[in-house]
Amino acid sequence: MKKTNTSRSGMTLKQKEALTGFTFILLPLISLIILMYYPIIRSFFISFFDWNLLTDPTYIGVENYKTLFADEVFLTSLGNTFKWVIIYVPMSVVTSFLLALLLDRKIKGAGFFRTFYYLPVVCPIVVVALLWVWIYNTDYGILNYLLGVVGIDPIGWLTDEKYSLIAIAIMSTWKWAGYNMLIFLSALQGIDESLYEAAALDGITPWQKLRYIKLPLIMPSIYFVMLTAVIDAFQMYTEIFIMTKGGPGYSTYTVSYYLWSNAFEYSKMGYACAMAVILFIIIMTITLIQNKFLNREYDT
Repeated sequence: MKKTNTSRSGMTLKQKEALTGFTFILLPLISLIILMYYPIIRSFFISFFDWNLLTDPTYIGVENYKTLFADEVFLTSLGNTFKWVIIYVPMSVVTSFLLALLLDRKIKGAGFFRTFYYLPVVCPIVVVALLWVWIYNTDYGILNYLLGVVGIDPIGWLTDEKYSLIAIAIMSTWKWAGYNMLIFLSALQGIDESLYEAAALDGITPWQKLRYIKLPLIMPSIYFVMLTAVIDAFQMYTEIFIMTKGGPGYSTYTVSYYLWSNAFEYSKMGYACAMAVILFIIIMTITLIQNKFLNREYDT
């Protein structure tokens, strides 16, 4: 007869290993349930109530949702959010990818440049936002000073509706480019050198190398960066709060900022939770669409 490896407690080795594994993941699992899943479910529940945080919630059914889609400020903030995604995501992904291509070459001081480009990532977003507020200042900001040197009149980067979203997108791209750059760079450096050597024998051009070797092989990384960039863009709040407070007018009002305003300035917690539910549905829908069209080759 074959003996089973059991301990004095009567547990087999596999059972002990499974118990150890469950023990290690128990705390993160509890934290995930308490800090993520419970707030999501609770927000959905509160969205059917009128609640100002001071009195008892009053059930009003779907009135918050009806009001929401008749609210011009919400519709404006929703449009601004989509504009922000359209401006920021391509700008961020392309900038990060170009930096990664530049640093993928064997040049002196590559380590220094990687660190240099990554430094904004480790800086607190509040500090970065305040720094760029000074850079964009219409009267004494360094950016308008440099434009004046070449004869261009000062631009109200954060006070003109035509430039406000673009200005914040430039700042956010500068802030996060280093993070995405490292993802692209690690993917590029993971490509087998023998592929380049074989392609060189066929006389491949640099553009063909990029199109037929590099891009296809790093598509999972491109998909990941685009997915996270879209999710982060829909949740943008801190930059708006620090730099423009939603202005000028409502030109930089986003759903996240309007949600915060209703929850903590106007004490409309039920109304804010209804916005959170709509934002969750939008992000989930776009994520599923991206997963279908961008990652379909890797669903096996």
